[in-house]
Amino acid sequence: MTKHRTSTALACALTALLATARSPAPPTGPAVATTVHTREGLVRGAAHDGYRTFEGIPYAAPPVGPLRWAAPRRPVAWTGERDATRPASACPQPAGEVPGGSTDEDCLRLNVTTPDGAAPARPRPVVVWLHGGGFTTGAGSSYDAHRMATRGDVVVVTVNYRLGALGFLAHAGLPGSGTFGLADQQAALRWVRTGIRAFGGDPHNVTLAGESAGGYSVCAQLASPAAAGLFDRAIIESGPCTGSPDRPFAPSAVPLSTARGAGADLAAKVGCGSSRDVLACLRRVRVSRLLAAQGTDRQPAYGSPLLPGDPAAAITGGRFHHVPVLIGNNHDEGNGWAAGIVQAGHPVTPATWPDVVAAFFPSPGQAKAIVDEYPVHGADGGPVFGAVIGDANFACPTARTGGLLAARVPVWRYEFADEHTPPLTPGTPPFPLGAPHASELPYLFDLGGRPRELTAAQHRLADTMIDYWARFARTADPNGPSSPRWSRRTVLSLAPDRIVPTRTAQSRHHCAFWNALE
Repeated sequence: MTKHRTSTALACALTALLATARSPAPPTGPAVATTVHTREGLVRGAAHDGYRTFEGIPYAAPPVGPLRWAAPRRPVAWTGERDATRPASACPQPAGEVPGGSTDEDCLRLNVTTPDGAAPARPRPVVVWLHGGGFTTGAGSSYDAHRMATRGDVVVVTVNYRLGALGFLAHAGLPGSGTFGLADQQAALRWVRTGIRAFGGDPHNVTLAGESAGGYSVCAQLASPAAAGLFDRAIIESGPCTGSPDRPFAPSAVPLSTARGAGADLAAKVGCGSSRDVLACLRRVRVSRLLAAQGTDRQPAYGSPLLPGDPAAAITGGRFHHVPVLIGNNHDEGNGWAAGIVQAGHPVTPATWPDVVAAFFPSPGQAKAIVDEYPVHGADGGPVFGAVIGDANFACPTARTGGLLAARVPVWRYEFADEHTPPLTPGTPPFPLGAPHASELPYLFDLGGRPRELTAAQHRLADTMIDYWARFARTADPNGPSSPRWSRRTVLSLAPDRIVPTRTAQSRHHCAFWNALE
């Protein structure tokens, strides 16, 4: 079992999981129209029970033709009334989270959800949400934010940004190499600064938030000089800023030279490698062909004006935008991947365990140390493998990131620990998954517009989480009069009927071991 084959198998398994969770719900019938004047023109959204939605609003010009692999440009103004009652196409991606995938490059759109009613006495805080999906899949429209908007009394903006090769291609002589998706996110933030007041939002109180690749995008924006002044707080869910390519499950960045090598490989695969003008040739290639050739892994590149250095090094050295941060991870991040690998035909037993570890940690000394630290006994191989993935890729890097950030800015840390989260996919996993990667999302959003079935206690937890997140967006302090007190010196453990600050969240993981292994 090679690292590449296993990574591909687990990526497919998790993509299928999230596709089921986030696929759009069927229409529920007509809604009352509502209009807002934006800088580019009038948009017509939909009024629902207690909130309004405006979907598919362009924040940048379509990145097509000569604008493919170019910095985002301002959208063209329109006359008349623009329909904003349904989401736009997702950015190009293979079938998976987005049923059937997408080949539509006219995708640089965002969605606004705002509480209903008359204009507020004071503009509302704004939460800008960056979706996850490994920088290759996902869409802002997958995240129905009406519960966060209404309960939290905030304006929520969800964003599409370029993905895969179209978002992160690097090539010699191409300005913006490896960072076009990040540039899109900044264009969306600039749109928010200039236009969100029309939706009742406060352009001077913007929280940038995201999960997984979206969380790592927040890390990249913290480290990007070009993002200065574009947001005032940050929320990072399961996207530790100190990830690295040798930990393949969590998102990370790669050097520009590495990204250029991947770009050269892509050009060769689509028949442009020997062209006199490689970029002109690539801009003529059909989207479907690019998607077929791009592979499953994609990371932003550093070494450019937008992202001069590795975000991990920037955070370590204090070279980041000093804004308050709420950061956390899930208790069992790795279990979904481990279950997918087991179900793909790779059992984890005492006999196979050394080979499984060696596939991901090829250094013989490292592999042996991991096997000794995380022994497999009998049938517990799946959960043990999940613990290794979770600790190495998420829990311990998140703890390290939190500590580095806290040396310079206010930081609030959490661990989502509901061991009975509703499944994100049908079927029975090979072992109980606990609180795996992405399992906190249904507590904040209706994924694909479909509310998950939660118990009464889980509904209370969801409400409490939204309260914490919204208060942080409002004041940079998540504490309120009725919720358990959250101290910056502790990690808040989030589980139904057990929301407690603790100093022991790290100790349940093997972070001292991983720190010594670095």
